[in-house]
Amino acid sequence: MQVLVRDNNVEQALRVLKKKMQREGVFREMKARSAYEKPSEKRAREKAEAVRRYRKLARKKMQREGLLPAPKKAPMRAAGAGAR
Repeated sequence: MQVLVRDNNVEQALRVLKKKMQREGVFREMKARSAYEKPSEKRAREKAEAVRRYRKLARKKMQREGLLPAPKKAPMRAAGAGAR
């Protein structure tokens, strides 16, 4: 993983790096590896994740077909909000 630092702006590069790591699942994997997970717990977790993925896929399919209402969109924030 590589992040370019532009104009000596290390803070922005660090934010970009954290976002990339979050997207890749690095933090989740680090947390999972911090303690031993019993094989039975691993199977239960993986099965729950599969069920969650299947339900999400089914929900999206039903929304596309018009059987469920589309999710409400969050209002857009102002351009200056959150910027420091």
